[in-house]
Amino acid sequence: MNRVVDVHTHVVPKGWPDLSVEAGGTGWPWLRLDSEREAMIMVGETEFRPIGANCWDPPTRLSDMDDDGVDVQVVSPTPVFFSYERPAAQAIKVARIFNDLTLECATAGGPRLVPFCQVPLQDPDAACAELDRCLAAGHAGVEIGNHVGDRDLDDPGIVAFLRHCAEVGAPVFVHPWDMPDGPRLDRWMARWLTGMPAETHLSVLAMILGGVFDEVPETLRLCFAHGGGSFPFWLGRADNAWHRRGDVVRGGSAFPPSHYIGRFCVDTVVFDPAALRLLVSVVGEDHVLLGSDYPYPLGERPAGQVIRKADFLTDAQREKLLSGNAHRFLGLTGPTPPA
Repeated sequence: MNRVVDVHTHVVPKGWPDLSVEAGGTGWPWLRLDSEREAMIMVGETEFRPIGANCWDPPTRLSDMDDDGVDVQVVSPTPVFFSYERPAAQAIKVARIFNDLTLECATAGGPRLVPFCQVPLQDPDAACAELDRCLAAGHAGVEIGNHVGDRDLDDPGIVAFLRHCAEVGAPVFVHPWDMPDGPRLDRWMARWLTGMPAETHLSVLAMILGGVFDEVPETLRLCFAHGGGSFPFWLGRADNAWHRRGDVVRGGSAFPPSHYIGRFCVDTVVFDPAALRLLVSVVGEDHVLLGSDYPYPLGERPAGQVIRKADFLTDAQREKLLSGNAHRFLGLTGPTPPA
């Protein structure tokens, strides 16, 4: 088997400067260090998420990768740092800070850690410029949030950025973020358990019904997190609506939603072999990539266990999901890097 690749992991580097000084404004994330190996991401004075050394320490990551049988991790930003709601000038500065720190962290881990950058997506020109800077510096691709305020992935500015990604050959990982809240969603982590799948579902539909896949080159390499959210389960509903209520559903799409299967990939953060079976059946065995959401507690450990336990997969299919599809998505070549 080729190198086993986990395309969905996150990093929180240590040592970022005071963002209110560097970028202006208030209420920025900062890191409260509680011990050498434990910290809390703070947003202003509010506790956002407890994290550990596996977020910032390459040796810890590499050890966990060895335990899980993972050769390569794609290391992406944590969405709380996207800053899309900020003025573009501030988001540009923050993106540069975290991209440089992420590159340092990945470089310290050697070739087994593949860094993805973030961009100020609210400003398409600035986003393209930051992507180009990061690719030249050593990043391998870009992670974007699934929307910018009320602008979804069919927004003309975001489409222009995606077209640029296709032109420069940068793979794009789409991660849900900034889910709606309220009394019904603030219990039981419901924003993460229901809001995240719904956000990704909506964004896949936006790319289809908004006509994006009819506009951007087929060379665009795109992967949606968390198994594409609820979209794979409801593809039949979307097709039915496209045919029966095309007057309001078709939007800018030239074909029904199922026509665009094959234009994007999804990861395997679905946990259940039955869900993985549906995913492979709907999206196709060539478009499902190992992802774990490491190192966060709602992720999969050991990474890849749902693939390895899925008895319906042939050996050839399992190799695609663990390795081959990610190699194609990332453009990886060469032998497995040393541990």
